[in-house]
Amino acid sequence: MIASQRGMTLLEVMVALAVFSIAAVSITKSLSDQMSNMPILEQRTLAQWVASNEMVEARLGSKFPELGKKEGSTELADQEWFWRKEVIKTTDDNFRMIRISISDDSRYDRIVAQVSSYVLNPDAK
Repeated sequence: MIASQRGMTLLEVMVALAVFSIAAVSITKSLSDQMSNMPILEQRTLAQWVASNEMVEARLGSKFPELGKKEGSTELADQEWFWRKEVIKTTDDNFRMIRISISDDSRYDRIVAQVSSYVLNPDAK
């Protein structure tokens, strides 16, 4: 009496290898896409930090901000970032909107990050 042997047929092995190879190619493609996006995500994160820092400075001012635009630059992570601060009139004279735009070039061809906030006139009743 011979014990029955157990195992996979050649067809089952080939199907399993095909499924594995498709999954491996998909995972490799996904990882490749994520790695190629890393520099873009790093740049956007740094630009967002610069924008947040500039907004904090703008909001810490004790005076009600004057309408208009100001431009400047700052350095973060060994890179020069260019910022533009716009103070915009709102429908309520006691509020002003501040918009900070961050670019990696002085012509502002490409805005990498932007934040907006509102400030209240400290003399408002």
